Amino acid sequence: MDIIVLLPKGHCTKIQELQMTTVLRENVHVFGVEGNSDELDEPIKAVFADVAFVKKHNLMSLNSINWSRVLVQMAHHFFAYFQCAPSLDMDPLPRVEVVVPTGAAGNLAAGCIAQKMGLPIRLVVAVNRNDIIHRTVQQGDFSLSEAVEQTLASAMDIQVPYNMERIFWLLSGSNSQVTRALMEQFERTQSVSLPKELHSKLSGAVTSESVSDEAITQTMARCWEENKYLLCPHSAVAVSYHYQQTEQQPPSLPRCCLAPASAAKFPEAVLAAGLTPETPAEILALESKGTRCTPMRKGDDWTLMLRDTIEDISCQQRGHFLNALE
Repeated sequence: MDIIVLLPKGHCTKIQELQMTTVLRENVHVFGVEGNSDELDEPIKAVFADVAFVKKHNLMSLNSINWSRVLVQMAHHFFAYFQCAPSLDMDPLPRVEVVVPTGAAGNLAAGCIAQKMGLPIRLVVAVNRNDIIHRTVQQGDFSLSEAVEQTLASAMDIQVPYNMERIFWLLSGSNSQVTRALMEQFERTQSVSLPKELHSKLSGAVTSESVSDEAITQTMARCWEENKYLLCPHSAVAVSYHYQQTEQQPPSLPRCCLAPASAAKFPEAVLAAGLTPETPAEILALESKGTRCTPMRKGDDWTLMLRDTIEDISCQQRGHFLNALE
């Protein structure tokens, strides 16, 4: 198996970048894209749209474009529910509120499917200043802002949450025509106002919050002070919602905040919160390792580069296979 990695140069932390670029094995091919997460998704989506090419080269993706990623995340919601439900002997089963920090909405899609399966959870989606999902839930406004904002929660710096397509389909009663029309309009105009019925179903299934960098650092500091637990900035987006709500009134339901990452990868955010990063020795060792990364520069044809790399890998694999036969 060969692995192709696209990382957004300048849009992830130094540690995140080193975790990818210090893997020097021959079957790992790392590209540093001069663009943000939305921009590097474009060549990936273009390649996977070519079904014949995908089948020819046995391709799969490991981001949440891949349905199996969402399936795994569904299990997280069930696990969280069984951890947090006060009793499973009640009829009906008690509800639990799950706060989902997200960028591309994969974990939110997983929660919506779990809900549809009968899991009694109340979903809250928490985003950073890139608030397209928040605006969609609150106002039915599924439209791009002028630009992606860089925040401390960098993995959520996304303007095109492609899993919202799955959520629209799910909440429209599996209506593929309605969903296709919405997404084609979004592709053309970068702006969609949800039909009233669909927006009503979305806002009934999910509530939302948008969190600033200042709130992220305040939440990280408070959580450390009160619990000696070091949140990553993405987890802090969810916990910030919890703190906001508890200041207004005690929670009416048990509440679970999903935590997507370790703070060890985000020392810049930890320092911004006035805390001391706890960096494991394995992470510190990355700085002394060699790196390998092929640039994908502005002006290059990223889709062509990706396709050519895949073709080259397949040719090499066929050569190895024929040599083995001989």
